[in-house]
Amino acid sequence: MRATVIHAPHDIRVEEVPDPAIRQPTDAVVRVLRACICGSDLWAYRGESARQPGQRIGHEFLGVVEETGAGVGGFAVGDLVVAPFVWSDGTCAYCADGLTTSCPEGGFWGSVGSDGGQGEAVRVPHADGTLVKLPAAAASDDRLLTALLALSDVLGTGHHAALGAGVTKGSTVAVVGDGAVGLCGVLAARRLGAERIIVLGRHTARTDIARRFGATDVVAERGEAALAAVRELTRGEGAHSVIEAVGTEQSMRTALDIVRDGGAIGYVGVPHGSASGVDLGVMFDRNIALRGGVAPVRTYIPELLPDVLDGTIDPSPVFDLSIGLDEVPAGYRAMDGRTALKVLITP
Repeated sequence: MRATVIHAPHDIRVEEVPDPAIRQPTDAVVRVLRACICGSDLWAYRGESARQPGQRIGHEFLGVVEETGAGVGGFAVGDLVVAPFVWSDGTCAYCADGLTTSCPEGGFWGSVGSDGGQGEAVRVPHADGTLVKLPAAAASDDRLLTALLALSDVLGTGHHAALGAGVTKGSTVAVVGDGAVGLCGVLAARRLGAERIIVLGRHTARTDIARRFGATDVVAERGEAALAAVRELTRGEGAHSVIEAVGTEQSMRTALDIVRDGGAIGYVGVPHGSASGVDLGVMFDRNIALRGGVAPVRTYIPELLPDVLDGTIDPSPVFDLSIGLDEVPAGYRAMDGRTALKVLITP
């Protein structure tokens, strides 16, 4: 089959690789119908996170079950399924607690020795604990299929950030980051009943999507001017909840500067940079809570799925460029150059 591999920074290729095959009775093989490029993939692309030459890449996909191991009881050949970006066994203590990303038997797609989502097919370990079945009719609805793909990562990650930030009905929320996760954080905040949602972003195409998703205010300023703008919008107090969806030292400092005393920050931006930007003394004095991390999206899919199916939430606009598998290297260049928000791949 064909799959995306990374050989070195800025060296992404689509190559012939061995077809996936059942190795364990709990495995399934899924033929990929939709995949995408994540903003976190860019850290490997830019050389800021290590990868072995020839390693697979991509962790978001949905598709059709083509084969199952003898131990798989929840799925059959032909089922339409979505995969969260981490596989998990569904039986351990962490999975029972909903923290599927800490499953001792779990792993990330594209890790050494595993298939990546940006290919024609994927071997799925622990299929019963990992995959979620989708309505078969969705396979013929291109818009819905694209929206359902967001369940594999960005929609659940935005939801995780909103929960970490303590978003409640009637609250004021600020979102730091106008990428796909930040925009899905807007959707999640609106779904949880936030009354005011302030997005910090200066790319009009992205902030237009934010408004479509439920943002009430956009702050395009940067630095001290941005902080002043948020304070003005919040009677000088700051936001009850802040979603941090970037992961840099500066973005975390911004989150701390705009959160209200007694408020909370939900952080889901993959950390990168020289420091965290967190001052525990400031957090202590102002009673600020900090919650977040790797989103256990497998736990959230059953809750979010009905709202995607009935159109209550529609994350599909975050995919603003659609390409075939052979065009994946160009897709990385587009996202790296910020000419695309999130690239949809149709193998």
